[in-house]
Amino acid sequence: MYKKTILMIIFIAVISISAYSQQYDNEKDFQIDWDDNVKDGVIITKYLGSKKEIRIPPSIQNNPVTKIGRSAFKDNRNITRVTIPDNVTNIGERAFEGCTKLTSIIIPNSVSNIGDCAFAGCISLTDVTIGNNVTSIGEFAFYNTKLTNITIPSSVTNIGYWAFLGCTNLTSVTFQGKITSDNLAYFAFGDDLIEGYIGDLRNKYLASDGGPGTYTRFANGEVWKKR
Repeated sequence: MYKKTILMIIFIAVISISAYSQQYDNEKDFQIDWDDNVKDGVIITKYLGSKKEIRIPPSIQNNPVTKIGRSAFKDNRNITRVTIPDNVTNIGERAFEGCTKLTSIIIPNSVSNIGDCAFAGCISLTDVTIGNNVTSIGEFAFYNTKLTNITIPSSVTNIGYWAFLGCTNLTSVTFQGKITSDNLAYFAFGDDLIEGYIGDLRNKYLASDGGPGTYTRFANGEVWKKR
């Protein structure tokens, strides 16, 4: 009986270890470099695997993954879903640009910066969750995606030029914090206007007293109004 119990414990332990290892992709699927801004941190510079659903490991070679580098997954035509670990703080420029089959992404609370063109041209991307510590969304970050709605957390202090340009399906934008001309850069939503802008039409500043709320697209996509 004792031996059977020991064998059962060993069997369960092996199964648990195996299941845990399958949570993340093999470290060999990722090309890496050192993150100069974080001690012992590593940057994913290129994905070498072929999976459709990718689970980025939180550490590679016993060092934390802190950044997804420039063009790391660019133009990958297989990826449908990516899981980003909680210790990643930066999604680099063009990191997922042109991943035409990518449908959804959750940006964890650890991330503070979404780089220029990070998800540009992800023409199947319909669902994005932006973490509560993101402060900056880069230029063209979500250009030409299929987003239908997006929530901008109160932590965001800057949205780059044309960040959501070409998102023709986008009908609802929720700002959880105060809206200013800084956190909604000129033309962030393309040629759309948001009710309460000041300045000339080419600059499209938002009124500095804009408050939290949800804005809905009207007039064939040319005007946004607060609910």
